[in-house]
Amino acid sequence: MKVLSTPLAGLHEIRITPASDTRGQFTRLFCEQELAPLRANLHFTQINLSETRKRGTVRGMHYQTPPAAETKLIHCLRGRVFDVAVDLRIDSPTFLHWHALELAEDNDIAVFIPEGFAHGFQALTDDAHLLYMHTAPWTPACEAGIRHDDPRLAIGWPLAVTALSDRDRGYAPIDESFVGVRL
Repeated sequence: MKVLSTPLAGLHEIRITPASDTRGQFTRLFCEQELAPLRANLHFTQINLSETRKRGTVRGMHYQTPPAAETKLIHCLRGRVFDVAVDLRIDSPTFLHWHALELAEDNDIAVFIPEGFAHGFQALTDDAHLLYMHTAPWTPACEAGIRHDDPRLAIGWPLAVTALSDRDRGYAPIDESFVGVRL
């Protein structure tokens, strides 16, 4: 496992190194010891599987506020996605900046997203599956989101958006009243 920094402090690209031989391959998706320097007391409490049927679908941009703010470790198990994280930490020098990675079943890249970031993705293929590991359980009272197409963010989605949930469509645009996330 190799941990690479991104332009957003705390957001990391994780390069996975499968062991392969004539039988197939073995892939370690998580190692507490190797990821511990990224977050003190790293402990995952929930693992979820997201299945997205159609290319062009966008899911996000979601986050949880304190006291249920969460770190996520995300792997693509099938297909390809354009995975985006937005820094919402009010005191961060990269507040409202975004960074994207392509996660794919065959590129051995995962993303480590710390508390205070919104997350979303666009399916680049039909039938994209993501495995999410979370450090906090889903807490509806702490759930929040921002628009995937907010002009203030200007996220460069690679495809036309073909599907979006009513909830994701309903998030308000970021304006001067947006306070971000204070951790």
